[in-house]
Amino acid sequence: MRYGMIACSLLALSFSLSGCNSSSNSSQSGVTAENARWTDATAKQLRKAIDRRAAHGLDRMRFEVPSNTEDQAALTQSALGYAAALARGASDPAKLSDIYTIPRPDPNLKTGLAEALAKGKVDDWLSGLVPQDDTYRALSKAYLALRKPGDAPAAAIPDAPKPLNPGANDPRIPAIARQLVASDYLERPPAQSETYGPDMVNAVRRMQADYGIKPDGVIGKEALEILNLSDSDRARTLAVAMERMRWLDRNPPATRIDVNLASARLAYWRDGKLADTRKVVVGKPETETPQLGSPIYRHVANPTWTVPRSIQSKEIAGKGSAYLRRNNMMWEDGWIVQKPGPKNSLGLVKFDMQNEHQIYLHDTPAKQLFSEVQRQRSHGCVRVEDALGFAAMLARDEGISTEWEKARAMGKESFVPLPKAIPVRLTYQTVLFDEAGEPVIRADPYGWNDRVSAALGFPASEGHRLRPSGSDVGP
Repeated sequence: MRYGMIACSLLALSFSLSGCNSSSNSSQSGVTAENARWTDATAKQLRKAIDRRAAHGLDRMRFEVPSNTEDQAALTQSALGYAAALARGASDPAKLSDIYTIPRPDPNLKTGLAEALAKGKVDDWLSGLVPQDDTYRALSKAYLALRKPGDAPAAAIPDAPKPLNPGANDPRIPAIARQLVASDYLERPPAQSETYGPDMVNAVRRMQADYGIKPDGVIGKEALEILNLSDSDRARTLAVAMERMRWLDRNPPATRIDVNLASARLAYWRDGKLADTRKVVVGKPETETPQLGSPIYRHVANPTWTVPRSIQSKEIAGKGSAYLRRNNMMWEDGWIVQKPGPKNSLGLVKFDMQNEHQIYLHDTPAKQLFSEVQRQRSHGCVRVEDALGFAAMLARDEGISTEWEKARAMGKESFVPLPKAIPVRLTYQTVLFDEAGEPVIRADPYGWNDRVSAALGFPASEGHRLRPSGSDVGP
């Protein structure tokens, strides 16, 4: 679908930053946080910068600034607090999430502030701490527009006293179609039509099923609420999107793999250029895939799968020996092990990753799940669309194609180390961009935006939650 072309501005999150990591020359110049002094001019710059914090979705947070320059320590404390919110985020993802190991920015803010004071450029320094890319600027622009009624985005889809039934004519159809396209439920809007036709009906039914609503294709109150976010909901989500961007390293590795868990898409970057995007299947809402920074260090051809105790006890126990034989499973040293082959839950390739949570990328025999819109359907690991093709691509780029093809041909579990580990970031972003460059708000499948928005001062969302089904016993 078109999000392969669109989404990577947020999937990739490839940022450059001027100022965030600049701390090298302070010791030579003799400028320190202790001997730098605030003036009326630099204090005014700080106040103005904080007054403009809505540009970063921070307008619901308070940052106190002394009214004069007599309390130098208080001014410094205020500046460092606001600078930290811009440079690393106003919240700590490690405290908001059960697991969060993605590298975060770590600038020397005290040194940066001292240099800014010495130059009289506190405003420039603060402006340089946020992500310096078009994606962040677009989020900021959209957020500010929602705060100004005269400049706000297109009006919401109006409600109506009666539900919208299949086959009906309604002037709201183009707006509804646009949202279905933005959410990936519809390939393209109907051409110049206000008729609620079969393609749209099928799209609405799929959406209803994903949200636990009776899939009758009738657009009633609940379906319209899913399609029709309020301005406050959109503003909240845009602010969270900016905060999540501030959590991330401004200079990520030029070669890396980024997986957006919210949209279930993967982006592969090679030497700073986008080399590939593809769909993935990630954890169900009750078995979420965590936000990890964890490198791939080897390919595993024809992998075996040792079934985790949780899956073994909940989903396999009691199924008997016939089930094990049908699925090429057997008991080994007290564990159920699935042998290599086309029925193996890991498919024909596994991408081993270095982390303590037993999370990795892999192939799958359940190819039908890639056709789903909401692909949060695994037990936590990440299943990659056309994983064999992806493995061949990485092997070619890493110069190990010959070794990889030999390992595949052996028909048994074989390991092919990568010459250099490839960093992987499992991130979570619920805002993507359409072909016109406008932000599109997608589902929050894990409900992870709530804690972030609360930390930013927003009320909790009362929106509908996804309830995707159709998972299997695989990891």
